[in-house]
Formats: sequence, C-alpha cells, structure tokens
Amino acid sequence: MNENEKKELQSATFKRLLEHLDKRKDVQNIDLMNLAGFCRNCLSRWLREEAEKKGLNVSDAEAREHVYGMPYSDWKEKYQK
Repeated sequence: MNENEKKELQSATFKRLLEHLDKRKDVQNIDLMNLAGFCRNCLSRWLREEAEKKGLNVSDAEAREHVYGMPYSDWKEKYQK
C-alpha cells in the first residue's frame, strides 16, 4: 500500500467512525470517555489540531460541527442527557 492509499483508507475509516457515532447518539460523551478515554469533543479537538499543523484555520465550532454533523449547541439540546 502506498502513502496515498494509506491516507485514503484512514480518511474513510475516520468517516465511518463519525457515521457510527452519529447513529449512536444514545452513547453520551461521558460514556465514551469512561470506556475509551476519548469522546466526540476529543475528536473535534484532534481535527482542529491537525488542521493547525497544516496551516489551516479551523475553529472549535467548525471542528465540532464536522464531528457532530450539526452545530454543537443543537446536538447538546437534542441528545445530551
């Protein structure tokens, strides 16, 4: 596997992880933190940090919207227990 194929697979895997989390809105961030040591907010922070490494300006709100699939405030209102 070449480097481009590896990046494509990693990207597709990340997309599937986000899709899986989107289907499992019943799983709260605290549950993820307790079981896995990371949550949706961690993913959004990692996305923002990786963007910064590449010289891209991604705000916390933009990163969270990418991970949550909607504005974070909307997600919290609809799904956070």
